[in-house]
Amino acid sequence: MNWLDIGAVDDIPLRGARIVKTKVGCVAVFRTAEAEIFAASNTCPHKGGPLAEGIVHGQKVTCPLHNWVFDLNTGEAQGADEGRIATYPVRIDDGRILLDATDLMAQRAA
Repeated sequence: MNWLDIGAVDDIPLRGARIVKTKVGCVAVFRTAEAEIFAASNTCPHKGGPLAEGIVHGQKVTCPLHNWVFDLNTGEAQGADEGRIATYPVRIDDGRILLDATDLMAQRAA
């Protein structure tokens, strides 16, 4: 794994998100009410909604445009919606968020 320090856990509010810009697009980093950290694509596959602006609830995020709900563990759409977002491994080390950039570096921009 290729761990990249992307900031402090406290930089993200509870039930909020921040964006990390990469060469292959934006990654949204989410913090749940329980202070868990997840990283996923910032783009909803339905209409391209900015997921970092969505509502974080439990271990899910709801797209702000059309209310699609995604599981932050798997990236799978919940309910009747079909779709998936990319998810990326993260870990916390001494209050810092580390994102595994291996998959990001392996992807090619469209």
